[in-house]
Amino acid sequence: MKEKTNLPVGEEAIRLKGWWRAHRFLLLRRLSQGFFLLLFLLGPWFGLWWVAGTLAGSRTFGLLPLTDPLVLAQSLAAGHWPELTALIGAAIVVMAYLLIGGRVYCSWVCPINPVTDAAHWLHVRLGLQKGWQPKRHTRLWLLGTVLAVSALTGSIAWEAINPITMLQRGLVFGMGFAWALVALVFLFDLLVSRRGWCGHLCPVGAFYGLLGTHSLLRVSAAGRAACDDCMDCFAVCPENQVIAPALRGKDGETPLILSPDCTNCGRCVDVCSVDVFAFTHRFDSHIDAPSSPPERSRHSAA
Repeated sequence: MKEKTNLPVGEEAIRLKGWWRAHRFLLLRRLSQGFFLLLFLLGPWFGLWWVAGTLAGSRTFGLLPLTDPLVLAQSLAAGHWPELTALIGAAIVVMAYLLIGGRVYCSWVCPINPVTDAAHWLHVRLGLQKGWQPKRHTRLWLLGTVLAVSALTGSIAWEAINPITMLQRGLVFGMGFAWALVALVFLFDLLVSRRGWCGHLCPVGAFYGLLGTHSLLRVSAAGRAACDDCMDCFAVCPENQVIAPALRGKDGETPLILSPDCTNCGRCVDVCSVDVFAFTHRFDSHIDAPSSPPERSRHSAA
């Protein structure tokens, strides 16, 4: 085992790149999540109705409609034809996530993400076991179940228990039962299943993952020849199964992370001290030539 592997995750990146570059996408995500949440709270809290509604459906400055396409899909499954503004709002959202990646919603917008990230941080700090890990396709089954229940009940079923919506409503009207749902998500990730909610169960994440299957924005391991096997990227990635095909690909295989499970959170870019990863587009499949022999080769030669 390499000596660097024993260092705390990200410490080498902080030493070589500086604290900001080793945390920039994490901090930008927190700012983004806070910004979007604040937009919806400006009206109820301060009377500034720049955005009216919730992440399920809103109107910005009284003009721009935005509709969660999963809410629209449930409405259609329930047999309710939405108004034209809802269709336009859903089309705008769909086009945006087709470009930037569906699960960008999960890592840059969803207010539950900081809750699950906090649970994961505490899980690691306490040294808890990985716990029960449902199959990743479980969330697809739950997504299908949500649509089926909507069709059977004639309602937008998921919104009745959606932790995202409940959190927003709770911050406006008082948390009440919403606290219990958010706490259950936190405790599930902390005590039952590490990264279980977002990675294995959430039907919203499943839907946006399908939406972003062919998205333009991608993370690339173009500098994979410089990889020194520190494993920090695997440690911080919320969907670390997506890394290996790009990072360990053979000559001629794409360095792009093409899995729809990737959330484009940028943490692999942050913590890599040798700058293996970078954001790019899905048509950029170039691979950087190594500037010096990678560390693992030098150890092998020894």
